[in-house]
Order: sequence, then structure tokens, then C-alpha cells
Amino acid sequence: MTGQWTRRELLAASAAGAASAAVGPRAWARGDDSAPAKPSGSPNESITLGFIGVGGMGTGLLNIFKAMPDVRVAAVCDVYEPHVLRAKSEAAGKPDTYGDFRKVLDRKDIDAVVIATPDHWHAIPTILACQAGKDVYCEKPLTHRVAEGRAVVTAAEKAKRVTQMGNLIHAGENYHRVVEIVRSGVLGKITKTRVWMAADRSGLGRPADASVPAGLDYNFWLGPAPERPFNPQRFTFNWRWYWDYGGGVLTDFCCHIVDLVHWAMEVDAPKTISATGGHYALDDNNETPDTLEVVYEYEKGDDKFLMVWSQTDANAHGLEGLGQGIMFQGTEATLIATYNSYKIIPAKGKSIVEPPKTLARSVGHHREWLNAIKSRGTCSCNFEYGHRLSSVGELGNISLLTGEKLAWDAKAERITNHADANQYLTKEYRKPWILPAV
Repeated sequence: MTGQWTRRELLAASAAGAASAAVGPRAWARGDDSAPAKPSGSPNESITLGFIGVGGMGTGLLNIFKAMPDVRVAAVCDVYEPHVLRAKSEAAGKPDTYGDFRKVLDRKDIDAVVIATPDHWHAIPTILACQAGKDVYCEKPLTHRVAEGRAVVTAAEKAKRVTQMGNLIHAGENYHRVVEIVRSGVLGKITKTRVWMAADRSGLGRPADASVPAGLDYNFWLGPAPERPFNPQRFTFNWRWYWDYGGGVLTDFCCHIVDLVHWAMEVDAPKTISATGGHYALDDNNETPDTLEVVYEYEKGDDKFLMVWSQTDANAHGLEGLGQGIMFQGTEATLIATYNSYKIIPAKGKSIVEPPKTLARSVGHHREWLNAIKSRGTCSCNFEYGHRLSSVGELGNISLLTGEKLAWDAKAERITNHADANQYLTKEYRKPWILPAV
């Protein structure tokens, strides 16, 4: 496995950020008069941001937000000094630098924070940021465990914070258009959807444990995760492939490609989840699967449909010749989408007429959040939406780890047919870290 997926995301983020920066501060979302506005005053008033986690994705976000005319970058924070120094050099205005995110949250002049840490470090700073009165943009997946996600949502709601999860593809024209087509009914009755990731990758090998790199506060990097010897394969991008810190390709990309299924089909949680797969192909000591199939069953009123997640890291041949895609299979036609394009394949003898545009378009994923901070509006990928979406990947991994088909009560957020599986909804935190009470 390599870091190419992150580079691809950063390219997409840069394009989206450049487009949204040019739009200006027109509010995208509806206002919420019950929430205290911060900052107040003119729509052109500056928003002061702090950045927590400035590795690859965090620096990409920094470069997007710093280009916005109404943004001031006041602080950058990371436990790895080279990341902090790089971010400081790239940020306009020479921000202050920190190794402890709590010092950023203590700053009274900071209106909002952008969190792009490894997944195991999403929940604690996000909750504390909300409780400190900061609006929050947090990278996807929203949290490392389902119960953390619910706590994050509760904290944001109690503090009336403006939130956005970083599944930036959601804001694009292509996803909006696919949603309009699916919802119009021209595809007929949809009984199966598919999402897939395929790539031809070599393993990362089995490097030995090593000395902690200069400038890294490794104890803080581990934070609530179990204590382990430092290994270069668990650090920076590759932490994603270890259960202590991430959830593999499934949680890394479910928020991007399952997003389109949830949005278009107007659902927010599966009823059942059944996974099979494992670490079959690659020669390395990663823990998360390189080969995986997950079948999710959804109900929408009296209708049911399946969503099938397919992943292989040892062969780039995906469905329809695409390494990544989303498919809606209806009785009248099939629609196949990527991040930036779609095509409709009518059933034999059928003719499909595309519906008119009906959805309001986004001013850009990052611009949405900034505008909503000023209007106290609700973003398209607020934390409630992000939590439901992130849970899909987490539940797939729980089914894999337990070897069980799971029945999910979305309202109670509990697995109802295998009580022991509920232990995976949360995790034990390494002392002295705890999940803040909400």
C-alpha cells in the first residue's frame, strides 16, 4: 500500500478549495437563530482558525483555508515538530506553534479549529473544542468508534457548534446530479447498490521496531491508544492499517463513496451487516484487511435494498473497468458513478430521460463551513450526518472481527443479535486519557 489515496484526496481538496475561495462569504446553509453567532458582525469579518494535526491532509486543509480572504490562521499544532515547522512556513501570518492541542483550545481569539489527526485522536480534541466554544471541521471518518461518534455529536449539539466532517466530495456537482437522478425514479426500483475500491499494491514489508524520530512526542502521538514500541510502518500515513488507530480502507473511504448511496437513497443506517475477508494478499504486518466484502441491508419504508462493499488491494481491476465506483441497479437502468462523472445504462428496450436539476448547489465544502460559522447555519456534512456515515464502516469492521452477521438498531445504536459484539462500539483508553463527559 502507498500514500496515493491521500495525494488523490489532496488534489481533489485543492481543486474544491480553489473554487470555493472565489465564491466569497455568501451563506450556503439555513440560519439557526437560537445559536449564538461567533464571530458576529459583518459577513466579511475574519474568522480565526487553529489547526490540530498538520500532516499530509492537515497541511492540505491549511493551504485551502489560508487562501480564503476572510480567514486568519493563528495556530498550528502537531506532536511531530517537522510537521509543525512545515505548516508554519506555509501559513500566512506566521501562526503560533504548539505540540499540545489543549493550548490551541485555550486561545480566546480562536473561533474555530480544523482537526486532521489520526482517527484515534479525533474524538477527544473534537469534544473539548466544542466545550471550549470552538466550531469544528474534523476529517473523516468522524471518529474511531461508534460510541465516540455519538459523544461528539452530543457535545456539538449541547454547545451549539457549527460542524462539518471532511468528506469534501459531497459538495461537488457530480454527486448532486447523481442524487437528483436517483431520487427522480428514472432508474426504476433500486434493489442493489455497489461501492468498490480496487488497487494493485505491493505490501509494505515487515520493518523492525526502531528509535523514535527526532522531534516526535511519541507518547502524545499514541495518546489513548495502547502503548507499543515505535515502528515506522505505524507512523504517518500507514497508521490507517492498524486497529489501534484506524479501520483500514473501509473506514478511510466509506465516508466518500457510501455517502452517495446514503444521500441518494435517503437512508442513514443499515439494518444488517455481514462481512468476510482478511489480510490475504500483501506481504506486510498490517492488520486491516486487504480483501473484503461487506453486505449491508437497508430498509426504506416498505422497500429494501442491498449495498455491497467490495475491496481488493492486490488487483486494480474493479467493476466496470473502474478502480473506484458507486453503482445503483434499478429495474429501468443502472447508474455508475465516480467522484467526478457518471453514466446511465438503460435496461434493454428502455429509454431514460434525465430529470431537471432540483437540489441547491454548494458553494464548496470548506466555504460552507465558514459561511455557516457566520450565519450559525447547518452544514451539509454536519457531525450527525458524519457520524451516521462513519458508523457504516465501523460496523463492517465489527462484523469482520466477530465473524457474525449483525442486526443494528440505529436508534439505540446497539447490535441486537450478538450482545458481545457491542464491546467493539467503544474501546479502552490508555491512562491518563479519557473520553470527555458530554
